[in-house]
Amino acid sequence: MRTTLRTGKAAVAFAAIAALTLAGCGDDGGDGGSGPGGGASGDPAASGIELPKLNGEKVQVAAVWSGPEQENFVKVLDEFEKRTGAEVTFVPAQDPIVDFLGTKIAGGSPPDVAMLPQPGAIKQAVERKWAKPVGAAAKAELAKNYSPGWRKTGQVDGEQYGVYYKAANKSLIWYNNAAFENAGAQVPKTWKDFLATAETISASGVTPVSVAGADGWTLTDWFENVYLSQAGPDRYDQLARHELKWTDASVKKALTTLAELFGDPSLIAGGADGALQTEFPASVTQTFTGGDQPKGAMVFEGDFVTVNIAQTDAKIGTDAKVFPFPAVDGKPPVVTGGDAAVALKDSKGAQALLTFLASPDAAAIQARAGGFLSPNKSLDLAAYPNDVLRDIAKALIDAGDDFRFDMSDQMPQSFGGTPGKGFWKVLQDFLKNPKDIAGTQRALESAAAKAYKS
Repeated sequence: MRTTLRTGKAAVAFAAIAALTLAGCGDDGGDGGSGPGGGASGDPAASGIELPKLNGEKVQVAAVWSGPEQENFVKVLDEFEKRTGAEVTFVPAQDPIVDFLGTKIAGGSPPDVAMLPQPGAIKQAVERKWAKPVGAAAKAELAKNYSPGWRKTGQVDGEQYGVYYKAANKSLIWYNNAAFENAGAQVPKTWKDFLATAETISASGVTPVSVAGADGWTLTDWFENVYLSQAGPDRYDQLARHELKWTDASVKKALTTLAELFGDPSLIAGGADGALQTEFPASVTQTFTGGDQPKGAMVFEGDFVTVNIAQTDAKIGTDAKVFPFPAVDGKPPVVTGGDAAVALKDSKGAQALLTFLASPDAAAIQARAGGFLSPNKSLDLAAYPNDVLRDIAKALIDAGDDFRFDMSDQMPQSFGGTPGKGFWKVLQDFLKNPKDIAGTQRALESAAAKAYKS
């Protein structure tokens, strides 16, 4: 599905994050001011959304979430149970979720609602006649609480199927403040500055960048941020739709830029071999343990990093700070992701849950727990647990529709969203051998051509 959104003022909005982190805000749990929704208390019941009584009705919700992310989402489902009387069960799904759902549907036991992490997955669910259109009540909540861009991202051929409950800002780099101070390092604004900062930190005796190479999706996010800033939004859209081949010169330029980091083992924790054995949670925790001598001083990924930081002793805003992904020959990139709730059954329970998830009531519950960002513009920013998350959330809302959705999430899942295959696997091979740019381009184009053809 085409997502025609732009980057302009979002880049400006996210620049505010750098100013915030330099000011050294604390990890407070206070009110922190009123957000777009206006209700200063951040009370999850503040909007007074009306839901039907569903006493005894069973509702199953499938998602690939686990650990703290799953636990926090279950709190939202618990509130839905209290308000409606429904009995809700969380169904842990395997990744890729489309394959998991296909097995469930073939067996005659689909969940009522699935949380789909890609627009491409929503389109597949519609094409396979699994997905049910969003009902009137949920559409009303979406119209009230979401910008046109976020609503459109959940549509297929103009029909609303998805409710984007959870968003992610994938253009952030988190850093160990003690390691930065010990090295006398400065927060960079450009890619050139970023590499210089990495060299400064390396000279202090700390490896500068922690890379989660075992999880191919993080490597696609590295590429997408470099490519969006360098090649611009129009080419980004063309590449996402495979209207531009991966052998294009713009892809070569982005890979060459990324190789400036990946090709220097001294800049990556454990070198390429170590990075390829490092899963995403470990890439974060090893950045914020060890005081001013961590295994890595910086780690790239979205606002959801806060869930993993919470598993260390580091305090967000004091020990763990954040800056926007640096500009690469252009504007700072703003790449987003998200998870949409899609109904797979024509049931009152499924539609009521979509309505609830489109409301600020639901978002406020998970926002309080941290590691969560909502595209819901009616959510009171006071619900977020600290100033860092409040600022990131405000920037996302202020950006309106000026963003680009994660490129791999817009692609056929066989190419853009499957572990050990396609985009993920080729970039893991590239991390192992960043000198082979031409070979990487050929492998990407070959895998993409097969996926888009099928």
